[in-house]
Parts: sequence; structure tokens; C-alpha cells
Amino acid sequence: KGFSFQDTLTGEYKGLEDSLAEMIAEHLGVDVEFTTVTAATRGELLDSCDIDAVLATFTITEERKKRVLFTEPFYKSGLTVLVAKGNEDKIQGFKDLDGRKVAVQIGTTGAAYAKNVEGARVSAFNTTSEAFMDLNVKNADAVVLDRPVLAYFLKTKPRVAKNLQLSTEIADAEHFGFAVK
Repeated sequence: KGFSFQDTLTGEYKGLEDSLAEMIAEHLGVDVEFTTVTAATRGELLDSCDIDAVLATFTITEERKKRVLFTEPFYKSGLTVLVAKGNEDKIQGFKDLDGRKVAVQIGTTGAAYAKNVEGARVSAFNTTSEAFMDLNVKNADAVVLDRPVLAYFLKTKPRVAKNLQLSTEIADAEHFGFAVK
């Protein structure tokens, strides 16, 4: 089960975070309404009070703690590298990204991490799908994202996944939490 996604056939939101949100709402005796956000827009939507909470693989960082309140962590994650099969011997982890083209999603900890990899040429995209596409069409040498996001993508896209390899290296152990203002 993924963290949170909208079923394209039914329009329903499904996943671990969605189930948790429904349980919390039931406990509080309130209704829950889901809104699609991106990593780049979720903070802005929360700041402007357009949404009440963010439950979208939101990594708890010191910088974000200055702007929002987080729940206790509910999941421990970390960043990793996804590469095309055939390149897994050349790119085994973050140290091998020097001089390489790296695709990331805007507003993620993966994007922040990749910017600091010496020599990496980073391309940022609005969605994870766009970053994966960039790798799949060989415009990028690697994608840097949260390991569970990459693993879920590989599980749900077997045709594409057969051409990709997930690194075993995990950087920056981090925690996901729900954010509120």
C-alpha cells in the first residue's frame, strides 16, 4: 500500500496516510476532505490556511519545524538513488553522482540533498512521475527521492521497473509526520 494517492478510476484517495487521516477524523468526530498537493505547494497551502493539515510523505526537518507543527513521527524513511539497469555498477550510491544528471521532485528533501552533491547536475520537476520519466528516457542518470516512494513506484509500475535498479545505499535517515499550523 502506498502512502497517499488518488485512484484514477474512482477518484478516491488511498494509502497509509489517507487511512490514518480517516481514523484521526473519526476519533475527533469531524469529516475529512482530501486535496491533492505537490511537494512544492503543500507548505504554501498550509501557510495560507487553504488546508488544515498535510499528510503527504512530509519529512520532518529543522527548517520546516520553524514554519509548521509536526505530529510525532509515524514513519522512518531515508533517501536513495534509482538508476537504469546497466548503470548500477557505475552508480551505486550518492558518491557516484559527481558529474551525473540527477532528477528530483521540487520541494523534497531529495531535491535539497541532491543540490549538495558535488558535481551533480540537478533537474527539478513538479512531480515524481516527471522525474521518473526523465530517467526512463535517459535524460537523467539517476533519481534521488525517499526510498519508500521509489520502492512503491517500482512495485506499481512493473513495465518501467524492469529497466530500473534501486541503490542499497540509504542517506539521511528521516521521519515523516503530519503537519499543521
